[in-house]
Amino acid sequence: MELFKYKAIDKAGKFVNGRSDAINPGDLEVRLSRLGLDLISYKQVQKVRSNTFTRQGIKRTDMITFCFHLEQLLRAGVPILEALSDLRDSVENQRLREVIIAMIETIGGGKSLSEAMADFPNEFGDVFVNLIRAGEESGELVKVLDHMTENLKWQDEQAAYTKKLFIYPSFVLVIIIGVLFFLMLYLVPQLMQFMQNMGEELPFQTRMLISVSSFFTKFWYLFILIPIIIFLGVAFTMRINLDFRRWVDGMKLKIPVFGPILKKMIMTRFTNYFAIMYGSGITVMDCVKSGEAIVGNTAVEKAVNDAGRLIGDGEGISAAFEQTELFPPLVLRMLRVGENTGTLEKSLQNVSYFYNREVKESVERLQEMIGPALTVIIGLLVGWIMYSILGPIYDLIAKIKV
Repeated sequence: MELFKYKAIDKAGKFVNGRSDAINPGDLEVRLSRLGLDLISYKQVQKVRSNTFTRQGIKRTDMITFCFHLEQLLRAGVPILEALSDLRDSVENQRLREVIIAMIETIGGGKSLSEAMADFPNEFGDVFVNLIRAGEESGELVKVLDHMTENLKWQDEQAAYTKKLFIYPSFVLVIIIGVLFFLMLYLVPQLMQFMQNMGEELPFQTRMLISVSSFFTKFWYLFILIPIIIFLGVAFTMRINLDFRRWVDGMKLKIPVFGPILKKMIMTRFTNYFAIMYGSGITVMDCVKSGEAIVGNTAVEKAVNDAGRLIGDGEGISAAFEQTELFPPLVLRMLRVGENTGTLEKSLQNVSYFYNREVKESVERLQEMIGPALTVIIGLLVGWIMYSILGPIYDLIAKIKV
């Protein structure tokens, strides 16, 4: 199938823009007609494979609803085609409705649910398809869909904590920079004119403040351009140089305060997916291979790849991950326990639960620290400026009194 961008018109005469998978333009026109749309124009779009659960176009909440309703219908004994037809008529997301229509046709043509989903790599990633395939082969499709529903809900929660981890500190940093620019570009120059007209020799801290303010006034644009240039340069180099990208991703894990939290998030994601896939009947090697794609960090991805290669050579699971020297002792210990007792899925779930709780507590503590830290930084900055300005004024007043 090919992915098409299209422009169509509905029965009410309203123009509709969207995307749809189809075998060819004729098939696209047929698919849209079933949605009550008349095709006006189209453009073929190159597909990009995805290794995560979902991609843009379908919100995670829509996918949660899809998995939950499909699981409930199948649990009630409704045939897969009838279940998908019910979902087609009830979902609100236009893109998801188009995907379901195409899946119904594919399954009606003799393919399985996982094969139908594999035709939509932009909506269903490799992990999603592999889990569905494992559920079909083991006869536990309902159980797999239930796990996936809970996992997507967990992803939503993780996304919220990730936003709290990075967006709030970034907002605070912008405030500090804004205050600094205001003081150095506007307030200090106004006060310095008065100070220089006093005719008194200025102390060292005041002269330093004047120098800093003058530098800001003359070269303020450098404080905007240099970070942008550095960011773009690093981003471009990461795209063309895999070793550099791994080095940057490795350094992210070592950043004070943020690094450990980020690492715990990655470990939570990896162990959670590993547990779900392993519990669904997917082999350890396939679990490790899929784990490379979902960690979201090339340094950890390389470590997972190295562990997979060692496992393929006959090394034990815990021993293989231990040799990467990247996975925390807790993960290694629980892997060893699960490997020795035959409860690998349960052990990994315990790790995921523990780290998930740790991430919540760490983010909450970080948020509690940022407020006082902001107050201290701004207080020190303003205090230095006031001391540098009021000190000479106080000395002048003291001389006048004498």
